Amino acid sequence: MKTFLIFAKSFQFHPFERKLRMIIREHYIEKIRPFYDSDLIKIITGVRRCGKSVIKDQIEQELHEQGKRTLSLDFERLSVSSQIRTAEELEAFVLSHLSSEKTYVFLDEIQLVENWNLACRSLRLENLSLFITGSNSKLLSKELTKAFSGRYVSFNIRPFVYKEICEYAAETGNTRSVTDYLIYGGFPKTIEFPDKSSILTYLNELDEQIVRNDIINRYHVRKVALFEKLINYVLRSNSRIFSAHSVMKYLKGQGMQASVNTIMKYLNYLEEAYIIRSIPQYMTKAKRELMFFSKVYDEDVAFNTIRQSENRYDLTHNLENVVYNELVFMGYNLSVFRKDSQEIDFYATKNGKSYLVQVAYSIADDETYNREFALFNKLDQSMRKIIITNDDIDYSTSTVQHIMLKDFLGMNDLEG
Repeated sequence: MKTFLIFAKSFQFHPFERKLRMIIREHYIEKIRPFYDSDLIKIITGVRRCGKSVIKDQIEQELHEQGKRTLSLDFERLSVSSQIRTAEELEAFVLSHLSSEKTYVFLDEIQLVENWNLACRSLRLENLSLFITGSNSKLLSKELTKAFSGRYVSFNIRPFVYKEICEYAAETGNTRSVTDYLIYGGFPKTIEFPDKSSILTYLNELDEQIVRNDIINRYHVRKVALFEKLINYVLRSNSRIFSAHSVMKYLKGQGMQASVNTIMKYLNYLEEAYIIRSIPQYMTKAKRELMFFSKVYDEDVAFNTIRQSENRYDLTHNLENVVYNELVFMGYNLSVFRKDSQEIDFYATKNGKSYLVQVAYSIADDETYNREFALFNKLDQSMRKIIITNDDIDYSTSTVQHIMLKDFLGMNDLEG
């Protein structure tokens, strides 16, 4: 008990002194700010190393500047995790640091504490405001939803979009071109490295942590070779239509057997760990979504890049993946648009407005130009039609707006 008391003293309340080396991600903080004083548990979640902890620190700093009382515990630090392992120990520690003044409590990587959700459910009844972060999407599982019974609000953080990359690169004295973005993606730390070799080393180590720690170990995956074959295939095949049957067919061609149920379970693991995202197909004729077929995108195009060889980067599919990430950041609801044999990459909706968005790396040659623009023929004229490419020439027509990728990446929405 003596050791614990000494440990507790190190967490006395003090001015926030650590300088944050990161841009202020107001896009996310402005959504969290209205809940600062709410008794709802604030859950900040997302893939590893996307910047969750920095956003937590920025919120804490903002509260410090307002003269608020805070307490912060990072469970990735051995000095913390070695002393607080269970829900009971966590509750006891926090309660020992409360006073009559409201306390804002920040618990980072909370999933490392045994039965942490029980402690959070109990602590929210005290005179405090609770913020928790974690890489484990079980933070938002059905079990947790039932346990918290609507007593939480969640905020999902993602790697940088290009506007954030440019801002952070300028702050750190680095540069990152559009092509760099298509190759290396938006994990914040990569911008601090000076060369390709160090960036790829970091990304491969991060990928290993995510695959091993966040999936294989957490879910006790027994068929490791099968799972790794599946994950490599899926992450190399971003921006494509998937079904469990198509994945099963691929694995069979690789000499591996897997049931549809196993494949769906593994794909669900990838989504739960925020490694992939999927959007459904939208069929106008039936006015319904086809749930058995989804288009899959990597959370960050770096997951594709590190699985390529000999610098043969998949810029074509990464470009569409980047457009997906940017549209999500802009707040659009997305699905794949299908009408008869015609398919448009994105049916994007927001604030009552609908857009059909097609993506191509280039439409400079006649064959590609005619093929891509023909996709918009005979479609609803009330919806705005957009094609996004990496070309430097404006190919807009009277019915289809062409947006150059370099311009699109600077936009706040599709209206300009």
